[in-house]
Amino acid sequence: MSKDTLTITDNRTGKTYEIPIEHNTIRATDLRKIRVSEDDFGLMSYDPAFMNTAACKSTITYIDGDKGILEYRGYPIEQLAEQSSYLEVAYLLIYGELPSRERLEWWKYRISRHLFLHNSLVELIQAFRYDAHPMGILISSVAAMSTLYPEARNIDDPAVREKQVWRIIGQIPTIAAFAYRHRIGRPFNLPDNSLSYTANLLYMMDYMNQRDYEVNPVLAKALDVLFILHADHEQNCSTSTMRSVGSSRGDPYCALSAAAAALYGPLHGGANEAVLRMLQEIGTRANVPAFIEKVKKGERLLMGFGHRIYKNYDPRAKIIRKVAYEVFEATEMNPLLEIAVELERIALQDEYFVSRKLYPNVDFYSGLIYQALRFPIEYFPCLFAIPRASGWLAQWQEMLADEEQKITRPRQVYLGPARRDYIPVDQR
Repeated sequence: MSKDTLTITDNRTGKTYEIPIEHNTIRATDLRKIRVSEDDFGLMSYDPAFMNTAACKSTITYIDGDKGILEYRGYPIEQLAEQSSYLEVAYLLIYGELPSRERLEWWKYRISRHLFLHNSLVELIQAFRYDAHPMGILISSVAAMSTLYPEARNIDDPAVREKQVWRIIGQIPTIAAFAYRHRIGRPFNLPDNSLSYTANLLYMMDYMNQRDYEVNPVLAKALDVLFILHADHEQNCSTSTMRSVGSSRGDPYCALSAAAAALYGPLHGGANEAVLRMLQEIGTRANVPAFIEKVKKGERLLMGFGHRIYKNYDPRAKIIRKVAYEVFEATEMNPLLEIAVELERIALQDEYFVSRKLYPNVDFYSGLIYQALRFPIEYFPCLFAIPRASGWLAQWQEMLADEEQKITRPRQVYLGPARRDYIPVDQR
């Protein structure tokens, strides 16, 4: 008997089955062999929310939640955040390797050529109500790009796919900036492709025709680091949505719009907003101990702590904590930071939180940084969607190239009524 197998005995029939183990997993379809009778469908696994089910094989992002490790294509997130740039990381995710100097310049040039929006897309953004949520505008605008670039449906052509990648990564910050300017009733600023990726975003959002206007390089760098940290995170809700919608062989704009819609939810892209509201509720550093006690009694939720994957300190949170202080030195100290630091200090020393492996995650400090950069709270999901676009596209391309992948179609456990006959309405 091979050691790389799992032996299962079905106590209903007494039969024994040997299931192959590969990459520390078994194939769910192998469970179909386990049947009570010939007409039995076979055994299925039941896994709500995919808590322990792998739906794909991937070479993009590696996470070890117990050890607090996050790597893109094998590179530690700490090294990338310190030494790389967002566009270089985006190239790494899309193409699989870090670019040479010449290739990086080519990549930056390709993205810079796709910063500008189609006029019809600009008109669409202007047609939204003045108080439309920026994320709603972004989701709708990306979906509308499907109608502006119909050749994108030809997903089997590598050159066509590549051009859509350039176009999405180039245009999504412009869409987000225009959505913001529309919300505040200001004219749109056209992209400036002489600026870096994040500096251009800040320029499009902030510029008010000042003669001496310059994007603060500290703030642009901080945003670049945040974009690196948010570029990909394995098979989360929005990424699995990108893959699922993409499995129907639709164009990348519709799939990415769906992924952004998944990110829009408060349990995903809106988590850092919840952290800010919690800190505002606490009010002062002196109120932290009392708040901690309410959390332990189940009267309050501790937002920004804990993660389904990480059972150790989220490596992204350590980087963001350092970035937060750099941003506040360049702007002004956010009074909420003092509360956050005290909350983190007490929680990391309290056995209640330590025993439950509740450590700060990426959302704990990111909202404070976005607030210091003067982004309104409702804009936070957009700042998540912009960098995550590169990860979504990398995952989408990998899914298309995987011969094992088919259109997504989860099974269900039917618990409804057994077959019954229709009763005419006057007999009910």
